[in-house]
Amino acid sequence: MNVVPVFLYHAVSDDSPSWLAQFTVSPRTFVEHLDMIADSGLRVIPLRRLVAALLGGSPVPRRSAVLTFDDGYADFATTVAPLLAARALPSTLYVTTGALRPSESMPFPSAATLTWSQVRELDAAGVEIGGHTETHPQLDTLPRTRVREEVAGCKRRLEDELGHPVDSFAYPHGYSSRSVRASVREAGWTSAAAIRAASAFSSERDDPLRFARLMVQADMGRDRFANWTSGTGAPVAPFSEGLRTRGWRAYRRARAVAGLPYRAIPA
Repeated sequence: MNVVPVFLYHAVSDDSPSWLAQFTVSPRTFVEHLDMIADSGLRVIPLRRLVAALLGGSPVPRRSAVLTFDDGYADFATTVAPLLAARALPSTLYVTTGALRPSESMPFPSAATLTWSQVRELDAAGVEIGGHTETHPQLDTLPRTRVREEVAGCKRRLEDELGHPVDSFAYPHGYSSRSVRASVREAGWTSAAAIRAASAFSSERDDPLRFARLMVQADMGRDRFANWTSGTGAPVAPFSEGLRTRGWRAYRRARAVAGLPYRAIPA
């Protein structure tokens, strides 16, 4: 099986709010990761090549990898994009449209986010811009109507702002369900990034509407990242959804129905 590491980053900064610290790596660590990817012989390809393969097209070359970034933090423009451009590395940035309005980064309290102007500049520079909903909710706990508003509204807003079709989507917190995935498909997204078993490799047999990623966190060691670059140290998708995942969804849904939603991000 052709194992494909799809790396997931959030913030790349030396300073982040406490709620985001777990999902932040320093610029120095990020550079180290890029060097390790290159030294391992991995070739970073655009996400669209992997998606085309998952949809029945030509397989991606062996030893391929993909770089993805979630949410749309300001450090992507100031820190990440220049580092990637210097190495001519493609990437996909999934943005939460509701956090891009001036003085309104409510989905991500006290975290600096990109502006629409910066997103348009990144798009023009060749960064693939994808959607990450309008307000970053846990989609699998919402009524179907609200799910449609989040996924379809995000697509419309991005396409209006960028002036061209946008096809790639990522589930906030990695949470989805069969019903959510149906809404994503109906809205016109052709791929959707998930987080399977916390972290897993994608493969040529993965599901394009919930392909697996490897989530990079602050406390992960160099050895674990090295394992990922060698194609080891994590399960390989596709695999069935486990009882633990279904139970966690049921618990969060019950809390949402009771008016006491589980807060994945502090208010």
